[in-house]
Amino acid sequence: MANITVIMGVYNSSEILPNCINSVIQQTYPDWEMIICDDCSTDNTYAVAEQFASLYDNIVLIKNEKNMGLAYSLNKCLSLARGEFIARTDADDISYPERFQKQIDFLNENKEYQVVGSSVVLYDDQGEKVLRKAIERPSVESLIKGKSFIHPTIMMRKETYDALGGYVVSKRTQRGQDTDLWFRFFSKGFKGYNIQEPLCKYHESLKDYNKRSFIVRCRGMKTRFIGYRRLKVPARYYVYLLKPLIGAFIPKKIMYYYHKSIKAKKIEGSYY
Repeated sequence: MANITVIMGVYNSSEILPNCINSVIQQTYPDWEMIICDDCSTDNTYAVAEQFASLYDNIVLIKNEKNMGLAYSLNKCLSLARGEFIARTDADDISYPERFQKQIDFLNENKEYQVVGSSVVLYDDQGEKVLRKAIERPSVESLIKGKSFIHPTIMMRKETYDALGGYVVSKRTQRGQDTDLWFRFFSKGFKGYNIQEPLCKYHESLKDYNKRSFIVRCRGMKTRFIGYRRLKVPARYYVYLLKPLIGAFIPKKIMYYYHKSIKAKKIEGSYY
């Protein structure tokens, strides 16, 4: 039985998927399995994933009968997971070779933590590289203000995922399933940590910001409102609920370059 299960939902990712899967195959930590759920892609994503599954016994490929979204796909992967630890990745992200080893070492040495994430190296369609530091010790207060974990970097204990019941599947979590997860995570009294070293390359481009429509932001605000009530957040913090709506009225290009140029740090090629 594999010690780590990597879960990934994919949709129309045929061109970028090989880089992601190869980065898992090249991990220095050998005891893993990978479960890929194709969310009824309309390109040849399934065929690309199938090539890897046919070559590696520890890569399992499943498929939804219709497009169901990421939360549903991840839950389907979780239902088949055999590992003691669950690692996340997305099709356009790349894990550095020592990612699994460093994260599993941390969790084994720090039993009080249920999840560990990391900082990331951002890259876009032009290949530009910047470092985004994750907050070292996420807390209820940091989550309320908008900061917790970078979802595709996390490794969580399987028993913790089970205690949380996986991901909530609903319209409001179609693009915010991780935010909902973290509110429930902290409501259980769980603790997490982010390794400050970047362990993944995380794809983020202007196209990603264009997906954050007004409706998506309203649904995200609803998820946060539910989370605030779950955590019994004091009324003075409710002003942070307005952040997604304010962002809806700022041009996407400005938001993208703000996060890339102001909130991230340009780096050299030392992580490559």
